[in-house]
Amino acid sequence: MLDYFIRRLLGAIPTIFIIIFISFFLIRLAPGGPFDFDRSLAPEIQANLNAKYHLDEPVYVQFGYYLKDIVRGDFGPSFQYKNYTVTELIVQGFPVSMQLGLSAIILALLLGCSAGIFAAYKQNSRFDYLVMAISMTGISIPNFVMAPLLILLFAIALSIFPAGGWNDGAFQNQVLPIITLALPQIAYIARITRGSMIEVLRTSYIRTAFSKGLPTVYILTRHALKPTLLPVISYLGPAIAGLITGSVVVEQIYGIPGLGRYFVQGALNRDYTLVMGVAVFYGMLIIVLNLLVDILYGWLDPQIRIRSKQA
Repeated sequence: MLDYFIRRLLGAIPTIFIIIFISFFLIRLAPGGPFDFDRSLAPEIQANLNAKYHLDEPVYVQFGYYLKDIVRGDFGPSFQYKNYTVTELIVQGFPVSMQLGLSAIILALLLGCSAGIFAAYKQNSRFDYLVMAISMTGISIPNFVMAPLLILLFAIALSIFPAGGWNDGAFQNQVLPIITLALPQIAYIARITRGSMIEVLRTSYIRTAFSKGLPTVYILTRHALKPTLLPVISYLGPAIAGLITGSVVVEQIYGIPGLGRYFVQGALNRDYTLVMGVAVFYGMLIIVLNLLVDILYGWLDPQIRIRSKQA
């Protein structure tokens, strides 16, 4: 298992390099620059700024400077947020995005797995059809549509929760964003769990357990749950990364000071270092989460550990 971990870790290095390369050159293909304001700067001031940040040199030279800084763990200064480095902005925004994302995935796991298991056990029943219908609805409605609907219902019509703001992470301010993020994931996890549980319930050892008269709850939780969760575990890596990195729209709608808002503002302002720093950070986060999921999958499935030793 250790060899498998080391191989995956080494394989992540070229992936990170590709992310840096693509992010660096894509942001520079966009029209404009980080110092193109509504008011034109004096030519000498513009020249000094370009020289300070090496923007007056060829692109490949700038890429070399950036790689050198990245190796040292320095994402550079932000061009638009004065007196702030990109690392400081990431440290400020990421805990908020992580808190929302992890809360949403926990809620999605609890509700999605429970609904999927009972839908599979009651296959082709009204409850099964209801779960699948709700799941398709949750998958079909995007976040930027669901968020205003929740605001209209719970914030404006019923006045139960605030319509936006963070308020230092108060519970009332987190409810609607977490629900908005969790609803599609609940639908996906319910469908994955249902399909996996149906396959497990058809296996010979589960049918044998039922024939012995063992309690249904015991069979589902003791014998069927672990193999059922394997596809869900595989889905968790990209799902968690998607919730944390894909909460840009939700953070904008609810006015949450997460990392997604910095990314959007950096893209609009051509803040090269901020956009690239967040993109590289997100890429590293996705790689780490997928690696953790692979390790967890290997722990749940002994065959993975055996194959990793033989490889």
